[in-house]
Amino acid sequence: MVLSRAASDTDVSVHSTFASRYVRSSLPRYRMPENSIPKEAAYQIINDELMLDGNPRLNLASFVTTWMEPECDKLIMASINKNYVDMDEYPVTTEFQNRCVNMIAHLFHAPLGESETAVGVGTVGSSEAIMLAGLAFKRRWQNKRKAEGKPFDKPNIITGANVQVCWEKFARYFEVELKEVKLREGYYVMDPEQAVEMVDENTICVAAILGSTLNGEFEDVKRINDLLEEKNKQTG
Repeated sequence: MVLSRAASDTDVSVHSTFASRYVRSSLPRYRMPENSIPKEAAYQIINDELMLDGNPRLNLASFVTTWMEPECDKLIMASINKNYVDMDEYPVTTEFQNRCVNMIAHLFHAPLGESETAVGVGTVGSSEAIMLAGLAFKRRWQNKRKAEGKPFDKPNIITGANVQVCWEKFARYFEVELKEVKLREGYYVMDPEQAVEMVDENTICVAAILGSTLNGEFEDVKRINDLLEEKNKQTG
């Protein structure tokens, strides 16, 4: 959800570009109008205003420069009226989700046996995925600390300074300290050695990026994981 504020210096009315007997007078910008207008006129007014937005295909800032086949758009529109979280009503959609979760798990070599299936959930985007993953890491760490009779009020996460902004949001929203590995000249992703050096007993996870915000470079996930396993053996 994006929090925004209405600009105070704009017109209080919405004006239509095209002549129509339904929009001879301007419509209120921030209030419901007294009378209705045809759906075609409402569509035209909104569509005209949306033309002032940027072009998603040219948007390098928020990572939406990808393109999908029209068939994918059709499938999305065919499913847009489903209340997807009601899995009892939409079991086939749920099955599709579970298949996708397992495809991704196998793609990234999750340690699954022949008869095992991966556990996961579909989200509306990377922001929600990061929030859910971060909460899972935090709860798992807290439960472990509680069982050991140790403090569980100061969790932290390790990221590179190139991290996606959603990790910063997660840290702020859910009261987790964010410890960033600084970048250096010629090396614009998280340094595995520096990251693991920053890990302590309050670290809930080390977040590596497959496609850095700055240059699209993949971080060395395997090296980070190997160093973490070594440190865990030493420290418990």
